[in-house]
Amino acid sequence: MSSSPILHLSRPYQAVLFDMDGTLLDSRAVVDRVWRDWAASHGRDSAPIMAVSHGRRTIDTVRAFAILGTDVEEESRKVEAMEIADVEGIFAIAGAKELITRLPSNRWAVVTSAGRELAIRRLTAAGLPIPEVMVTAEQVAYGKPDPEGYQKAARLLGTTADRCLVFEDAPAGIEAGRRAGCDVVAITAARPHPFEPSCPEVLDYTRVQFALI
Repeated sequence: MSSSPILHLSRPYQAVLFDMDGTLLDSRAVVDRVWRDWAASHGRDSAPIMAVSHGRRTIDTVRAFAILGTDVEEESRKVEAMEIADVEGIFAIAGAKELITRLPSNRWAVVTSAGRELAIRRLTAAGLPIPEVMVTAEQVAYGKPDPEGYQKAARLLGTTADRCLVFEDAPAGIEAGRRAGCDVVAITAARPHPFEPSCPEVLDYTRVQFALI
């Protein structure tokens, strides 16, 4: 077990909102394979893509790096199909399954930049339950760092974002949670690139304690 300190959150919350990739599960192996293959097929260096793709919608990343004249929506569908087909090396973050199985089903949600089919595929591969409330890429007009996804999830759970705790791992998601008005905790176990988060951080779910009201 990690020797990192336990984070005690004194404020109680009405609901908990989780990002998926890098937060509930580690999918770095798949993400690395897919984006490297896509970059190579388009004559792009994968390093700049990998540096910003984490936590963002596929279409937003493709739009940022596609060659002029590329059909962005078609390329996004191709990338997502590659991701759906590849689940090798996906596993749950320590303590994630134990935590979410203890939470009432109407008190937690997943807010992910992945599409719904991909989200279900990865959660299943990691052995995690599918939430009753899940806000995916298709359900928002603007992806993270826009706060729309977290605000929508809070409403669907019958509360407001300022009464929710968010677990995230990437800068775009942390910004989205903060802009929504949530308290945010960064999970570091599957962080692909080092950065200084603008919120408390903890290794995994075995090292954090909080309460619901």
